[in-house]
Amino acid sequence: MLVSELIQRKRDGGVLAASDLQAFFQSYMQDRVADYQMSAFLMAVFFRGLDPSELATLTRTIIESGRQLDFSGDGPPAVDKHSTGGVGDKVSLILAPLVAEAGLRVPMISGRGLGHTGGTLDKYESIPGFRTALELNEFEAIVADVGCAVIGQTPEITPLDGRLYALRDVTGTVKSVPLIASSIISKKVAEGVEALVLDVKCGRGAFMQDEAEALELGRVLVDLAASEGVRATGLVTDMETPLGRTIGNALEAKEAIECLLGGGPTDFCWPMAAPPSVSSGRWSARVAIHGWWRIRIVFRSPRSSGSTARGRPARSRAWTPGNLAWRPWSWEPAGPGWRMRWIRAWASSSRCASRTRSNRAILSR
Repeated sequence: MLVSELIQRKRDGGVLAASDLQAFFQSYMQDRVADYQMSAFLMAVFFRGLDPSELATLTRTIIESGRQLDFSGDGPPAVDKHSTGGVGDKVSLILAPLVAEAGLRVPMISGRGLGHTGGTLDKYESIPGFRTALELNEFEAIVADVGCAVIGQTPEITPLDGRLYALRDVTGTVKSVPLIASSIISKKVAEGVEALVLDVKCGRGAFMQDEAEALELGRVLVDLAASEGVRATGLVTDMETPLGRTIGNALEAKEAIECLLGGGPTDFCWPMAAPPSVSSGRWSARVAIHGWWRIRIVFRSPRSSGSTARGRPARSRAWTPGNLAWRPWSWEPAGPGWRMRWIRAWASSSRCASRTRSNRAILSR
């Protein structure tokens, strides 16, 4: 298919064959498709979206455009967390070392800020001497030594995504659910992680301000991760107000360090007194994020086999805390997928308003 015909077909809402889509992106990496043609395609995707099969093909092509890390050998599982970003969101700076200290490995590839939100890399680089541009061999060595490491995107990891994002940034096509999802999940799969927590921020202080869009993005992210064999949990969390008390890269880095030392603001660090327990095989970690008062929606990952026990395609399901004091929630009863045994949430309106609810969940195989 000619490049112009492929662009026109997507512009008109057509579904592209996997072979055509893969050849199109591979040609772009070989400089046989011009930037202006790819820009036109991205704009067509922005307005028309991608079919699930197209999204899976794009994600797989991005992953295979570079090197893929492998942490599946001896040792604890590799896990990661991703947030779509919000004002004052500094959870990654605290969560990565806590999870590593508990025995899991966290090979984290982070990004920079979008719009008015600060990026994790920007906050780390506000620390004098902190390097985020590491060779992959050095990155793997640090993960093996201390349990976690944080780097930015490199030419070796998902280079196609780097080129696509550069075009999206200057063509007004950043805020596209399928393009956002493929960018996030491709990097996480390339990291070699087995499990992933996805935090979709929603509100005035977030990049994604509309709840319907945040809900769609969360569901797409969880489903796409599962299709790539990564166990995923997704949350849509409130960002109508900043997280913590400081805003600004250096200030947020300082506040994160205070939390790791046992201090910090109560709306951000208090839940660490009663954190959730996340298990994978014989390895377990006690980790913490901000309180239940910010959680709007919880997604579960579909079965890793991609279908239910009755043979129907599996989809992520959403749970809303509402105003219930106790709400049980179960995964599929059998198979290799995780199941959430229970979620405890004091969700009465008075507790919610006072922001003192605990965040506790148990995940197991």
